[in-house]
Amino acid sequence: MMDMTEVQLGLPRFKMTETYDMENVLISMGMVDAFDMARSNFSGMSPGNNLSLTKVVHKAFVEVNEEGTEAAAATGVVVTESCALMPPPRFIADHPFLFFIRHNASKSILFAGRYCSPE
Repeated sequence: MMDMTEVQLGLPRFKMTETYDMENVLISMGMVDAFDMARSNFSGMSPGNNLSLTKVVHKAFVEVNEEGTEAAAATGVVVTESCALMPPPRFIADHPFLFFIRHNASKSILFAGRYCSPE
């Protein structure tokens, strides 16, 4: 487990939108029948036997701007009299970087991305 440390963070403003065709991924994971009209079974969704998947698309959108950065940077600091006040380490993301958006309660990664250059 990593220790949490306060960091002064500088991020560029960016917006990312990606669209993925998931048919090949789902077929490779074993969902072959869902795309075949003769073998698909969606009886829980429709009384007829005439449904099959023809296209599955996943779209992801992430935007980082001043409002998002400001909200994410809200932290509390406790300083005691016996310690010297040191500025937090700085990380300025002025080069390509990876980012992850994590659900803190479950520690699940909801989004992962790579920032390479400005638009």
